[in-house]
Amino acid sequence: MTFSGHVPGSREYRRLIVGLFFAGIATFAQLYSAQAVLPQISSDLAVTPATAALSVSAATLGLALAVIPWSMVADRIGRVPAMATGVLTATVFGLTAPLSGEIAMLLVLRFAEGVALGAVPAVALAYLSEEVEARHAAAAAGSYIAGTTVGGLLGRIGSGIVGEVGGWRAGILSVAVMCAVAAVLFLWLTPRAKGFVPGRLRADRGPGILEKLRAPLRLPLQWALYAQGFLLMGAFVAVYNYLGFHLSAEPFALPVWLVTLLFLAYLAGTVSSPWAGALASRIGRFPVLLASIGVMAAGAGLLLVPVAAIVLLGLVLFTAGFFGAHAIASGWTPVAAGAASRAQASSLYYFAYYAGSSLFGWMLGLVFGAASWGWFVAVIVAMCAAAALAAVSALRGAPTGQSPS
Repeated sequence: MTFSGHVPGSREYRRLIVGLFFAGIATFAQLYSAQAVLPQISSDLAVTPATAALSVSAATLGLALAVIPWSMVADRIGRVPAMATGVLTATVFGLTAPLSGEIAMLLVLRFAEGVALGAVPAVALAYLSEEVEARHAAAAAGSYIAGTTVGGLLGRIGSGIVGEVGGWRAGILSVAVMCAVAAVLFLWLTPRAKGFVPGRLRADRGPGILEKLRAPLRLPLQWALYAQGFLLMGAFVAVYNYLGFHLSAEPFALPVWLVTLLFLAYLAGTVSSPWAGALASRIGRFPVLLASIGVMAAGAGLLLVPVAAIVLLGLVLFTAGFFGAHAIASGWTPVAAGAASRAQASSLYYFAYYAGSSLFGWMLGLVFGAASWGWFVAVIVAMCAAAALAAVSALRGAPTGQSPS
């Protein structure tokens, strides 16, 4: 009997979603733990804000460069073993990075940590698309993205609160310990794959890896989806990198602990991700993607208002819109690519996603340092507009690879 995928309500479906939830925590808490303590890193290591932000960009750059190789590894050894190897290796680097005595060593270890962390985003959505019944794939992808938001939130809040008391090293170390626990829970809960047979166990190996990479690159739809990740993630990380510096200065002059608590806006993404996925299952992915980008741009506009409460509202909207758009684009990518290139299409999306994070997370720091906050926000809104234009040009009326429920 052909395996058609797990369905909501089944024991395997619950274990899959919860297991990937903990994988998201183990991955994204480590990836962004440095973001909440960037002002402390800047002060302690005597570097500029843009240089301190490289501690985030180094990890995301490592991840961007690693996702395609990890997709090849996953095709060879299997989805779950690849993710397990990456998460466990990253945890070792994560425990070592806070011991760095200078910025260069910190960046090297953060880069290595990012390379290892690339296993989860490279493989998770391909794994979901193979293990979950097709008509529930968008909702399942939204649930997974919600787990990644919790990871990002815990990483930022945990390192920020502990870091204020014990310094940035203690903050990052505390998150690494938490991620080690999450990695164990991921290994325990995640069910063995039934919808995919690793290449080493198949007599028919199918297309070669280069063909699997070229196939999605021939499709304008895929390029438009990659543009969403590149532009929207770049804008998102830049805002979270530099908003703390902005709010610590006049006219806000907020204390560090209060700036750290603003990361609770991440919870908006925890809600919007599964909501966007469920809505896409009913009305289609394209309108939900476009609406999410619009919410993100509107939230960015509110960051210009010199009132802390309005800035927080803007950050909530900005975050909710981003994660809604990301849930749609990232879940659409492997499904639309076809069975032969799912892992590669997903890894190409995440390559663009984290390349945008690394590039704009640093580059917009130069804008922040050299120009006004208004110019910084103007660039963010322009990036949202460019993503929407790419979506309209190539995704309107495009097949979504799902059946309406």
